[in-house]
Amino acid sequence: MEENLLIDKNISIFDAHAHYDDEEFDEDRDLIIEEIKKNDVIGVLNCGASLEGCIESVKLADKYEFFYAAVGIHPEHADDLDEHVVNQLRELANNNKVKAIGEIGLDYYYDENPDRETQRKAFIKQMELAKELNLPVIIHDRDAHEDTLKIIKQFPGVTGEIHCFSGSLEFAKECLKLGYYIGVTGVVTFKNARKIIEVVKEIPLDRILIETDCPYMAPTPYRGKRNRSDYIKYIMEKIAEIKGLEVDEISSVSIFNTKSLLNIQK
Repeated sequence: MEENLLIDKNISIFDAHAHYDDEEFDEDRDLIIEEIKKNDVIGVLNCGASLEGCIESVKLADKYEFFYAAVGIHPEHADDLDEHVVNQLRELANNNKVKAIGEIGLDYYYDENPDRETQRKAFIKQMELAKELNLPVIIHDRDAHEDTLKIIKQFPGVTGEIHCFSGSLEFAKECLKLGYYIGVTGVVTFKNARKIIEVVKEIPLDRILIETDCPYMAPTPYRGKRNRSDYIKYIMEKIAEIKGLEVDEISSVSIFNTKSLLNIQK
């Protein structure tokens, strides 16, 4: 069991992006999910990356009332996307706990990823699916800001989140114009996080989503360890510091933003 959080309790959390289907949670998944619920996590969007991950995300959403799912093929698996997979995603999206198409997008950072044209085709195909189903998108963008912007501009009726935002303030403003939210992770707590701090400082609070991407990117003081949704309280503290606001205001607005994007009424 992991140590209790040391910061103030009773600050509610909606984790806008998590991967509890990841093998890092295989040994204690149910225990961790029960713990985060006790630690004021009222909602989690679990995002698929592969078809298998999408199926597991929907299972988690069906099992836990406060879990929701996004279904999509991550750019590292872009060469797996064919019409059969698109149809399976469409079928999964019939579940009323599926609230978005994601995690989709572009990743030009890793050479071993599928070639850029394959990634772009898969991204566009899934943007088309989101438009067809009238669902928001959760977009992965790593070292691909220009192409990401070009593609989302092709779909003016689709909105969503730029997950784990890593671009410039100028890029953030372009995304905001298109109706997108900016996803802020534990990176904002890192010592060298100048770019995302500038973005958080300048953009409106009502366009920010707060997320873990767990089990990855744990915030300070847990950097390098397995991440979990209740650690978002450290991200909230940093955003409150940057914005000159109280943590409870960050909590309430970020929850409202997440529910608004995902069309969650309760």
